[in-house]
Amino acid sequence: MYAKYIKRILDFILSLLAIITLSPIMLIIYMLVRIKLGKPAIFKQQRPGKDEKIFTLYKFRTMTDERDEDGNLLPDGKRLTKFGKTLRNTSLDELPELFNILKGDMAIVGPRPLLIRYLPYYTEEERHRHNVRPGLTGLAQISGRNTTNWTERFKIDILYAEEVTLFLDIKIILKTIKKVLKKEDILISGINNIEDLDVERKKYE
Repeated sequence: MYAKYIKRILDFILSLLAIITLSPIMLIIYMLVRIKLGKPAIFKQQRPGKDEKIFTLYKFRTMTDERDEDGNLLPDGKRLTKFGKTLRNTSLDELPELFNILKGDMAIVGPRPLLIRYLPYYTEEERHRHNVRPGLTGLAQISGRNTTNWTERFKIDILYAEEVTLFLDIKIILKTIKKVLKKEDILISGINNIEDLDVERKKYE
C-alpha cells in the first residue's frame, strides 16, 4: 500500500513544501552560480528512471566550460571550482531535483539515478534497481557512498527496491541529513578514486 500509493503522495507534498520553503536559498544559489560559473545555472542531463524510462535530471551547475587548445572539455577535476565543490560537499547542487520529485520523475528516497551509458553494463538482477523511482537519497548513500564498490551498491539498491517501507524511508532521510551535516562519505564524481561503471566492467569483458 505504502510503496504503490502513499509514497508518491508524500513525495509530492513534501517536495512542494520543500520548494516553497527553500526557494529563497535556491534563488541565491542560482544567482551565485550565474555570477561565478556563468550560464546556464541549471545543469540538465538525461538519466534512466523507473522502468529505465529516460528523464531530464536538474542540478545546479558546479563546473566551468574550460577547454584545452583543441576545444575539448578539460577533466572534471580541473573544471570543478572551489565554489562548485562546496555546493557538492553540502549537496546544495541537488536542490533542483526537488522539481524532478514534484514531477514524478524521482522520489525523495530511492536508488540514485545513474548515467544512461551505464545501462548496458547492468546484470539482469541489477536492473531491478529500476523497479522503483530513483531518489534524491537512498539506502546505498547512507551505507558508505565513497567506500562501497558498484556491485555492493547495486545489491543495496535492489534490497531497497524489494523492501520499500515508510519506516525505512524515514530512517534513510534522517541518516542522510546527519551525513550531510557532518560531511561524511561525500562522493564527488571525477574527484574520488572510483571508476565509472562502464570503465570498470569493460576490463572484464
